[in-house]
Amino acid sequence: EMGGPVEQVGVDVGVMVGQVVEHHLTGCHLVLITTTQHSHVFSSIIRLMSVSVEAIVVAEAGWVSQDQLTQDHLLKGLWGDTRTACRALILDVTTSNNNTHLTFRLAEAAELWKMPETRVVVVGGTEEVEGILLHNSFRNIVHALYLAVHFPLQAPLLYRNTRLRKIFQQEASVSERVWVYRRCLYCNNGEADVQLIHKRNITSFPQYVDDLFYHEPFHNFMGHKMQFSTVPYFPYMDYTRHSEEPGTIVTVKDSLDARLLSTFATKLNISFEIREQPERSWGLQKDGRFSGMVGQLQREEIDVSGPMATLAERIRVMEFLSAYKVDVMSIVSLKPTPLPQHLSLIRPFAGELWLALLVSVVAWGATLWILQRAWWFVARGRGVQFNTALLYGWGALLEKPPPDPSINISGQLLVGWWLVFCLVITTGFRSSLIAHLTVQGKSPPPENFEDLLARNNWKWGIEPWLLSGGVLLYFSRHTDPVVKQIYREIETVSLAEALQKVKGGGYSFLAVNFKIEVELASYHTDNYGQSPFYISKKGLVLIAAFGWGFRKGAPFYQRFRQLVLQLEDCGIIPYWTEELQAQRVKENRAAAAMETRAAVGNTLPDDNAEVVLGLNHLQGAFYLLFLGAFLSILTLLAENVNHSHSSPQANNNYSGKQEKYKKEASKSPRVPGEIREPVECTHYEFANGIVVRGHDMATPQSQALTNINDTALKHHAIIPDLLAAHETTGCNTVAAFFRIVSMTGARLKEWYAKVSKSMAAGAPKEEILPPTNETFRENVERAHLQVPKRRNSLELDRPVPDPDGSNCLSPTTVFV
Repeated sequence: EMGGPVEQVGVDVGVMVGQVVEHHLTGCHLVLITTTQHSHVFSSIIRLMSVSVEAIVVAEAGWVSQDQLTQDHLLKGLWGDTRTACRALILDVTTSNNNTHLTFRLAEAAELWKMPETRVVVVGGTEEVEGILLHNSFRNIVHALYLAVHFPLQAPLLYRNTRLRKIFQQEASVSERVWVYRRCLYCNNGEADVQLIHKRNITSFPQYVDDLFYHEPFHNFMGHKMQFSTVPYFPYMDYTRHSEEPGTIVTVKDSLDARLLSTFATKLNISFEIREQPERSWGLQKDGRFSGMVGQLQREEIDVSGPMATLAERIRVMEFLSAYKVDVMSIVSLKPTPLPQHLSLIRPFAGELWLALLVSVVAWGATLWILQRAWWFVARGRGVQFNTALLYGWGALLEKPPPDPSINISGQLLVGWWLVFCLVITTGFRSSLIAHLTVQGKSPPPENFEDLLARNNWKWGIEPWLLSGGVLLYFSRHTDPVVKQIYREIETVSLAEALQKVKGGGYSFLAVNFKIEVELASYHTDNYGQSPFYISKKGLVLIAAFGWGFRKGAPFYQRFRQLVLQLEDCGIIPYWTEELQAQRVKENRAAAAMETRAAVGNTLPDDNAEVVLGLNHLQGAFYLLFLGAFLSILTLLAENVNHSHSSPQANNNYSGKQEKYKKEASKSPRVPGEIREPVECTHYEFANGIVVRGHDMATPQSQALTNINDTALKHHAIIPDLLAAHETTGCNTVAAFFRIVSMTGARLKEWYAKVSKSMAAGAPKEEILPPTNETFRENVERAHLQVPKRRNSLELDRPVPDPDGSNCLSPTTVFV
């Protein structure tokens, strides 16, 4: 009997819903759910639906719930994908078949509560307005409308809500066919409620109404009380517990969270019930379920929690808001100590530079020796020994070079550039040495995990409460071998115990930077700002972000995020952080009477004080002196051993030479003024050098002992020219000095080096090899002529005798 009017009403309701969709849900992904396939309203909505929607998904709640596989397939794409920006849900509950609960079951299975911005339009009778709009499945929905179709012939039904019941009783006789209700989250003293916003006739429903959905919600939470769970973590959160029971209510102390909560409460007209997390844990995952604060958010036992870190697995069960600057992990160690002063002389240059200098000296000496050797091979003349070139390079670096050993222009050019190089090196060393002596270097403290592992017998620890949550996951899941070894060898110790171990040396403590800075500044720093502890300059970032956690789908999340971003943009949160640290340090020091007495004495040196060099600074020079003396003693022992093995042979060779020279001298004609007996030269080898015993030319009857080592030191400039003169006068120290057994062999060797291979076939006789008898005679005469010259060397006008007037006896330099 009612089929015609009911069908017409269904058509009119479909037209009305189409208008709402066209003007408010344009471009949205649309989902239509009905409780039965035989709904006239639902059929009309489908036929008259505008093409302006992005996509349409139609589902029957009762039919889907009967097949689990079909339901899973439908839920997978029910709300579109990540590109979907707008979602809308239309529920048809106009048919009273007691299947409304199936609709809510489907909405719950589809996780509608995770999408608070989804726009919901419900079409039904007047008797289920409150029950549907206030259902738990819609607990997070911000935009929800109920189009209540009112039939005048039906008597008004009873409602649980007294205010709604009065409204229906008063309007039962009115001819409007549809009433529009809207869900509000906090309009009833901070709790959800239903508001009647329009009474319209179906056929005259306005095409566009501005106030159907909220446009700027959450400016006033009407005193809504939120559940907040937390753990102590200064400067983010600090509080006083009301009791010792787990999960007790706490009173927050001045901290970042306290200031943020106070700001939000004032701005949004909201209140918080703050409780300590019963386990005092952030939360770990096990079999898909979390413990700690994350578990409370996952079970929706609380609305907000903090402070906490963000992790990938946590994001799946909660919303995260980065509320403040990330705290880093710092390494606390003993303050750097001054480097040992005995190494101050080598510290100005790095190790690789010292090695480069050593290689350069050897390479330059070898280069000079090769160049001079090549020139000697072509032009003959005086050569350069390798040790001479090497010692010249070393002496130039010490700014005390010996005589230039170069014999040609190429060698002089090489020597010149070496002197320029030495100038640069010595200038750099001198300036760096002054800097290192005046500003003492300090041993580098550990700055990262690699530094900890590089130290021998070094240990490290961390507080037990910190080795949980995100920090624990960082160490346990990291693939870096360095981090793995740090985690395997880490100890869990209390803060006080850890600082005592750090003071003992060989120990470092891993701590969050904000907390440890306050702790050390409060209790371990004296009035001069000196502390025995060192905090690594560059902290280790173990956590990507730090802030608050919200239950999934919380409708107020975006509003809180907006306020936090505003505070960060104007620099309020960083300013609060620094202010809280300084304030807490001042409070702690005042409580511990640190203003009147120092926690540690002012025993640490002041880096800015004037430095006066003392024995401690230059002890390295004395160590080098002792080292040089020790090496000299070792060298002397080596020389004695060497001479003790070579002396017998040298003595035997010298005896034969002495007899030969006596015979030759007796046969040669006498020269006027000549001492007939040749000078008797005998050499002995002692530990202090070669001692020559002989007759003085002035007083032949006397004997004198001459230390050749002392003579060499006194006349070092003429030593290269004395050996040839000794040879010509018969005192054959040349052979003994250079370990030459026979001068004849040396003369033959020199002759072979000068002649060609063809001429070397027949060796000449000894008497015709230079020096010849004539040359020997002239050298002897020069030697005797030199005696009076030396005797009269102190006279202003000394006579210069010239026996033959030919000036042939003038002294000349003889090279052999």
